[in-house]
Amino acid sequence: MEEAILIVDDIHDVLLEKLREAEIAFTYLPKSNRAEAEDLIAGYTGLIIRSKFQVDQDFIDKAPHLKFIARAGAGMDNIDEDYALSKGIRLLPANEGNRDAVGEHMIGMLLSLMNNLNRGHREISAGQWLREKNRGYELKGRTVALIGYGHNGQAMARKLSGFEVNVIAYDKYKTGFSDQYAREVSMEEVVKHADVLSFHIPLTRETKAMVDKEYLYHFRKPIFFLMGARGGIVDIPAVLHYLDQGKILGAAFDVLPVEKFPALEQQDWYKDLISRDNVLLSPHVAGWTFESYYKLSAVLADKIIAEREKD
Repeated sequence: MEEAILIVDDIHDVLLEKLREAEIAFTYLPKSNRAEAEDLIAGYTGLIIRSKFQVDQDFIDKAPHLKFIARAGAGMDNIDEDYALSKGIRLLPANEGNRDAVGEHMIGMLLSLMNNLNRGHREISAGQWLREKNRGYELKGRTVALIGYGHNGQAMARKLSGFEVNVIAYDKYKTGFSDQYAREVSMEEVVKHADVLSFHIPLTRETKAMVDKEYLYHFRKPIFFLMGARGGIVDIPAVLHYLDQGKILGAAFDVLPVEKFPALEQQDWYKDLISRDNVLLSPHVAGWTFESYYKLSAVLADKIIAEREKD
């Protein structure tokens, strides 16, 4: 059959332009829902999606001619990767497209936590001028531990290089990756030396709820906790527990195990989380800047074109 791509999510025009220039046929339906996509997918060899719905076994079974699934984002956690690969379907994420955005955002959250910026703003807005209460910490000289050293971990390390910090990194699936920005270490060294803990790993069966009380118990020093990867990696009550214990000095979440309302406010931990001065939240936007919107699509288009040339 003729090769063509079904695009079911909002994408920057640069991707469409690059596909046209490469003479790759596509159908752009950014407002389509899953049911509509299911009705159409049998006629396509490629699928481009962001996070609109889960591309699970049932959906894949409706796509007998599918050669690749491309995601305009970092990670493939809304796709059944194992099943897709078992069907010979190639998976194309665009992690390179938003790595700089994520790094900048998470450092911004860290600096805000360490200097009580959010709390200070609220207090001044309420007529309180409390200097001593809002005295902060300096980042210089501290040890920042990165869990995962792929595209996002490496970008975070580069962004940190100007802060005169010691950056260490642990990656279960890589070795020999020390570079000028980070030093490869064991997990034992991470728990011993970390002042800041930042996650840059995908959500998988192995990492789901990985960061629990047992995981956090082993850290020797009080830490600042950054979660900009995937919310399902962390058990929120465990973080709240160690915030109470003083083992976590502050926590920043761009992602949560449950996102969007009303489901979020129905979680047992939600009110406790938002009540704390040393917790900072953002609505899963670390990797979603005006610049990354362009770069995610441009990177993905280039990968799709390169894949066609391999065939």
